[in-house]
Amino acid sequence: MTQAPSIYTFPTRVYYEDTDAAGVVYYANYFRFMERARTEWLTSIGIELVDLEKTDHIVFVVTRVEADYKNAARLGDRLTVTVEPVKYGSVYFTVRQRIWRDEALMIDGKITVATLDAKRWRPIRIPDTLSKRLPPLPEEASE
Repeated sequence: MTQAPSIYTFPTRVYYEDTDAAGVVYYANYFRFMERARTEWLTSIGIELVDLEKTDHIVFVVTRVEADYKNAARLGDRLTVTVEPVKYGSVYFTVRQRIWRDEALMIDGKITVATLDAKRWRPIRIPDTLSKRLPPLPEEASE
């Protein structure tokens, strides 16, 4: 049996600025929560975005987003955002991200992030120093 990769969790809370006039999280703000969780996930595995850009001249850019909205989060809700790697390519990685309120799934998404040369703004191969830090994928993982 294949061991699943560890799933990173990031707690957050819904603030007034995240909601619309009805007190419901504005749909695009779920992606802000996901972005923060991905950044913290990368930090947790030893990849600091500021250092990566300064030292290696590499930046990450989102190239694809898929999202299924399941339930609405509201003002004051405490949420958990998860990050689970599902695929690695030579110049990108894809993660599954979900946002939960307790046991209720708010959104289920897949985000693909590419590595770019910050000077030329062109795709660049993920350096070994980074790829070695990425957690292993389960054998059955696929997009």
